[in-house]
Amino acid sequence: MENRDWPLWEVFIRSKQGLDHKHVGSLHAADEMMALENARDVYTRRLEGVSIWVVESKNIHASNPDEAEQFFDPAEDKVYRHPTFYDVPEEIKNM
Repeated sequence: MENRDWPLWEVFIRSKQGLDHKHVGSLHAADEMMALENARDVYTRRLEGVSIWVVESKNIHASNPDEAEQFFDPAEDKVYRHPTFYDVPEEIKNM
């Protein structure tokens, strides 16, 4: 397989200060191990990451931004999803 035929991978890095992985870019690689190693070499050169996720782009499915209003509209009538009716204790740091 030539490198121009390699699949596209999306790269997510969790920083030392964060609890979540953030999308940092994309790269082409022959398989998941190569994608992880290339992501490490390209996106964590300054030792800023503690975890890397790579996901083949074809496996990501997303909503259409042009349909956001109708897609997210049903959530507005479910008040129980909005944590506005109770107090969060001060001990809870990451919510």
